[in-house]
Order: sequence, then structure tokens, then C-alpha cells
Amino acid sequence: MNVVFLGTPQFAVPSLQALLNSDGFSVNGVFTQPDRRAGRGKKFCCPPVKLLASEYGVEIFQPEKIRGNEEALDTMRRLQPDIAVVVAFGQILPEEFYTVPRLGTVNVHASLLPAYRGASPIVRAILNGDSLTGVSIMKIDKGMDSGDVLSMKEVPIPYTATAGYMEMILASEGAELLLDTIVGYSVGIIKPIEQDHDQATYAPKLTRRDGIISWDSQASEIYNQIRAMNPWPGSSTSFRGGKMELKIWRSTESGGESASWTRPGTICSIDNEGMEVSCAGGTSLKIREVQLSGRSRISAVDFVNGCAVTTGEVLGE
Repeated sequence: MNVVFLGTPQFAVPSLQALLNSDGFSVNGVFTQPDRRAGRGKKFCCPPVKLLASEYGVEIFQPEKIRGNEEALDTMRRLQPDIAVVVAFGQILPEEFYTVPRLGTVNVHASLLPAYRGASPIVRAILNGDSLTGVSIMKIDKGMDSGDVLSMKEVPIPYTATAGYMEMILASEGAELLLDTIVGYSVGIIKPIEQDHDQATYAPKLTRRDGIISWDSQASEIYNQIRAMNPWPGSSTSFRGGKMELKIWRSTESGGESASWTRPGTICSIDNEGMEVSCAGGTSLKIREVQLSGRSRISAVDFVNGCAVTTGEVLGE
């Protein structure tokens, strides 16, 4: 079966790898985002999908935009795919493009649709404290992740899991589900099922502001935020009147009673495991790993010792 693949980040790599490794599929072309400048040196970096496609000698296309791009449309027609597969491509496809393949275009989405349609389903699930998520294979239509569903698989979210960890797990599960789904759909065993649109929820794209901690929240909410914003954009707070920006990478809920009388954000105790910070409603959070702006990640204990942190100091002022 001839396939055209559209994807960009690391999350898409396992699905492309699965297609490339399967005898039943021939990947005729790969569409991915243009190379972008990244890192402190602002050097041009190739998308992970491009790097993998290059290893296998697959023809690669990197249009800035597909919508309104006649060259991209002509390329899709020339490749004559039986099906197209989209995994975190990063662009909205026009109808005249995604309907070119004989079997249409399918998408690997990291949620149990219709929950968490949109750009950040993994992060939003963790942010909301969900214990269950999954992957869905759906047909692309004019809406945002609103197409008919072909298959789903549930995946538990461990209590300590970060977004980065769940992205790795769901990418692998999605790749495995994808191959069986395409085969079943192509021979008519799998039938598309319309989503219950009334039950749809949404996962908008993240911004850096989503990582700013409000200590006026319950400890459980901040704990979920720290997990959800790892690895990007990271959860951050100010310290010592804004003189320092502190990213918090790892924490645990401590529930200490010592937080009940203090202002949220106050460092109410320090021990050999980290520093306990008061949150709303008498809850507290044990901070275990941090990072000052421009520095490496360190344990909260090393941070306390290096900056002479004392109880009573306040985060987020």
C-alpha cells in the first residue's frame, strides 16, 4: 500500500518508523515542517521526521504552508498514495489535499476522542489530573480533530508521569495501533464511527505563561502543573522579589499541616529532601528539583545550600 506521511516532531517518528519497517507499506513521500532555528546558537535544525526519512532515502517536502499551495497539491497527486497518515504535522490541511488519497487521510491523535481535541492533549490530560488517556486513529475532515474514529486504545497515566514520559508512551502505542487500523480499514473490517460532538473538549496550544505557578492553588493542582509542563515550557516562579526565575522540575505533595497558617508560596520547612512550600487550603508541596535561569538543573537541597535559602522566604512575589 502506497503511503504519504505528514509529521514533524519526535512524537511522529515511531509511526513513520513502523510504516517504513512494514512490508505491507511503501512510504512514497514525507511532508514535514521547514527547518527552523533553535537553541542558544540559533542554528538551523531538521525536524526529527526529516532525519528519519533521509536515512531511508524517502522523498521529502517542506512547504512553509500547504493551504493554497498548488505545488504541494500537485506533489500529493503525483505520489498517488492509497492513504495519507498525519501525526503532529503542525499545519491544517485543506480538503482538496487530504482527499487525494484513495482511502483518504488518517490522523494519530494522543487522546480518547472526542476528549482533548487540539494541539496539547497530553499536557491538558495531566494538568487536569486524569488517570487515563489513550490514542485515537481518526479520518481527517474539515474540523479540528472532529473526524470519524477508526480505532482507539486506552493508556493509563501513572501518578508521577510527566508530559514528556507520556508523549513517549503514546507515540509508541499510536504507531502500533496505526498499522493494524490501516489494514483493517483498507479491507472493510474497520468501519468509521462518528464522534459524539456534544461531548468534545479541547486542548489549546501551550504558551510560556501556562508554566507560571500560582501558589494560590491547591498543592495537587500545582503538582499536576509541574508534571504537565515538563519538558516544555517548564513550571516557573519568581524568587527574592523577582531577582531570580526558578523553574521547578520535580515535586511531591506533602500535605504538611505547617502550611495552614502561612501565606501561599512561603517556604515553611527545609530538610534533606528539599523545601516544603505552602499552597492554598492548608496544603503544601515538597520541591525536589529546580533550575535557576541560565543554569543546570539541581536538587532543591543544593539550591537551598547554594543560595542560603531560609524558611519564611516567599516564592512568586
